[in-house]
Amino acid sequence: MSVAPTTTTKPLRVVIDCRLRSGVAGGIESVILGLAGGLSRLSDGDEQYVLLAYPNSHEWIAPLATGPCSMHLGTGVAAQTGAASTDIALPVSDGTIEHTLAADVVHFTVQRAFLTRVPSIYHPHDLQHVHLPQFFEDAERRKRDATYRTYCKQATLVAAAATWVRNDFINQFDLPEEKVHVVPLAPILTEYAAPTAHDLASVRLKYNLPEHFILYPAQTWPHKNHLRLVEALAILRERHGLVVPLVACGRKNEFFATIERRAIELGVRSQLHFLDFIPGFDVQCLYRMCRAVVIPTLFEAASGPLNDAFLAGAPAACSNVTALPRQAGDAALVFDPEDPAAIARAIRQLWTDDVLRQTLIKRGRARVAQFSWDKTARHFRAHYRRIGGRPLTDEDRHFLSDEPLL
Repeated sequence: MSVAPTTTTKPLRVVIDCRLRSGVAGGIESVILGLAGGLSRLSDGDEQYVLLAYPNSHEWIAPLATGPCSMHLGTGVAAQTGAASTDIALPVSDGTIEHTLAADVVHFTVQRAFLTRVPSIYHPHDLQHVHLPQFFEDAERRKRDATYRTYCKQATLVAAAATWVRNDFINQFDLPEEKVHVVPLAPILTEYAAPTAHDLASVRLKYNLPEHFILYPAQTWPHKNHLRLVEALAILRERHGLVVPLVACGRKNEFFATIERRAIELGVRSQLHFLDFIPGFDVQCLYRMCRAVVIPTLFEAASGPLNDAFLAGAPAACSNVTALPRQAGDAALVFDPEDPAAIARAIRQLWTDDVLRQTLIKRGRARVAQFSWDKTARHFRAHYRRIGGRPLTDEDRHFLSDEPLL
């Protein structure tokens, strides 16, 4: 799918949708921070990037409104209207991006977007509601389906983080293959300064952490599968006499009470350290201090924590679902997330086998070295230029034609 270059000399203006409340959106917040950080460092083009953020929740993204990036505070929304062929009300642009910001392209980085005639990139991220409907009310599933379909239809480009996700979008929504492109994401830890030994000691003291622990960074949504992870810890304790502390960071939502009850039933509550949402720098310290990262999720588009583990030098194990096996390659152990005994085996290997740990650390660092937010920003810039009808460089053409790594 190509767009004819325009002869205008007007700089390309791209609005980046950053409308979320910090601490609520989980991994999507990390995606926006990484992308904005990469775009803010681009100095070899004349593009202008406007970060659209809520007036009462913009402090988290404000430090990245530098270089070619600026910030505009607002909602971008004026009204609600019914989506095509549904009774689902969708927000309509209030004219901000069309008139006030004179946008040539808008990049909707979250599943929530709005209706506009400005050419757009849309990020559905994943279709969990299709594959795990048991975790959604019927009304929520219908809303998601209608919303995602409408915004995919509106978009000039639908962006996916991995090939598995791209194929899922195409198959589930019957999208043209040329409309859906893979743009790999990078570890968010690269956007923070490397912690010192003093930083690590301070964070350990701040959260009263055990000397050794496994780490799982994820909100307590049911599909994140904390329940089976807790059951795996009980198996290790009962069958092998192995007491493995778990540190979990990420917002504790209403499902946390269910996780806690199960841990009490199994007698492992004292091993759990749930920290809730914590600052990104503190999260980086946890990756550096942990003995291993374990990701038992039942569904994932592509795992930010897995890349972060690779970057931080933490051996990792993850589920064998969706895009994760290809992302892990030979750099992480994989297991069936429905089987607590399989999760327990992986944890035991990472906890006790130092040769395996060092092998995985080395492979993980080599694997993640292929990705960076600067590269992701340049990849998206190539799409912005194409969609906005601007001339393409050789680098742009490389990104647009390169075989996906994930």
